[in-house]
Amino acid sequence: MTTDAERNAIQQAFRQKLDEDELLNCMRCGFCLPACPTYIMTKQEAASPRGRIALMKGVYDGTIAYDDDIGRQLDLCLGCRACETACPSGVKYGHLLENARSAINENKRKTLKEKAIRKLTFKDLFPNQKRMRQVTGLVRLYQKSGLKKLAEATGAINILPETLRTMQSILPEIPDAKAMRERPVHLAPIFVDQPSAAETATTHANIATNEEAPINHNAENPVKRVAFFAGCLMDTMFLKTNEATLKLLQLSGCEIFIPPDQACCGALHGHSGEAAGARELAKRNIEAFEKLDCDTIVTNAGGCGAYLIDYAHLLADDPEWSERAARFSSCIKDLSEVLLECGFLEKYHLSLPNQVVTFQDSCHLRNVMQTATAPRRLLQAIDGITYRELREADVCCGSAGIYNLLHEDMATGLIDRKMGHVKNIMPHVIVTANPGCLLQMKFGIKRHGLESKMEAVHIADLLLKSVSGC
Repeated sequence: MTTDAERNAIQQAFRQKLDEDELLNCMRCGFCLPACPTYIMTKQEAASPRGRIALMKGVYDGTIAYDDDIGRQLDLCLGCRACETACPSGVKYGHLLENARSAINENKRKTLKEKAIRKLTFKDLFPNQKRMRQVTGLVRLYQKSGLKKLAEATGAINILPETLRTMQSILPEIPDAKAMRERPVHLAPIFVDQPSAAETATTHANIATNEEAPINHNAENPVKRVAFFAGCLMDTMFLKTNEATLKLLQLSGCEIFIPPDQACCGALHGHSGEAAGARELAKRNIEAFEKLDCDTIVTNAGGCGAYLIDYAHLLADDPEWSERAARFSSCIKDLSEVLLECGFLEKYHLSLPNQVVTFQDSCHLRNVMQTATAPRRLLQAIDGITYRELREADVCCGSAGIYNLLHEDMATGLIDRKMGHVKNIMPHVIVTANPGCLLQMKFGIKRHGLESKMEAVHIADLLLKSVSGC
């Protein structure tokens, strides 16, 4: 129950943190309604972007007293920002939402349990890559020691909620501690001499197996010098996908720098109202990357990339960091765009066995990074692939960071709706460009009993497989 003192503090925080011009920018036209996943699912005005903006404006003006129902509606938002692409006025809804959540988080009392969970998550775990490796190492122990099989065989796993039971079963195979610890900081480009058509399969197989191939490493004349944002989960739980990403960049002629002192992007902090923690992580990353002579920072996770781009907004009011943040944000690009810029499709003949493939957009890759065409161009260039567009591919799958754990009913409803569209085209492969989306699509496949008919993969893994012929 919210107290009067908390309501007053939250209203004052809204007035300090929210941009009134942005609140007034909303014309209440309703173009955002069909783009909003929670409105699609509930048909409730309060669960739409314009409805939530009206609630924010009411608290800001003092015409509405903040209460737990308002807090729940703001929490129910996935933060996918699809409304921003639909809005004719260009309302920056994502910024309003995060500032409102920050105002509430800083001024509402929390239980001891809530405080402990937030401290563990936002202060002790995600900002510390060593601890991230330790935690994922425990998952590896669970996978490799026989505990997983024992828990499933004895039924002990049933003490977990159904969603968590399914999630633990679809996690990728965790790499060993040495592989997570010994990460490269610099990689030279790989130049592959173009083979004849008859030599293509052999050359690709050599690349895949690291056997001797007509390649040379030449760091003096790279096609592009790039920095790579490795991420926290991507460089632990999804390490193989990061390695595939780096190999693709090398094969594209990129010289790659991977700062060892980079940190978590801060997206989970920002989306959860932990603005101070997000700003601290942003500063750590800006310092780590601005030491490098690179005008492109490559990401392979749409959620991370979108938040890195938002550093310019996050630190806009900090005189020491605003310009540095803007420079940093201007360098962020998704892997798919960089591959196309480097002539990846002109360098290689991509091929896979005949199969139907579709693409599920990462909300933040599409709506914030404005990247939707590039991944589709890459997929459609692969011989053997029949590409079929997924209906509502631009609608959130329900992952949204840890949203699928906090709002299980809504997330499950969204993935069930998504899988209905998937069944209409029955692809062999659902391609994604974000780790959360990847797990959510795997969850949907398993939940609907389709494991024997299709799989979900990250675009980097599929592209490397197509170029190497493995």
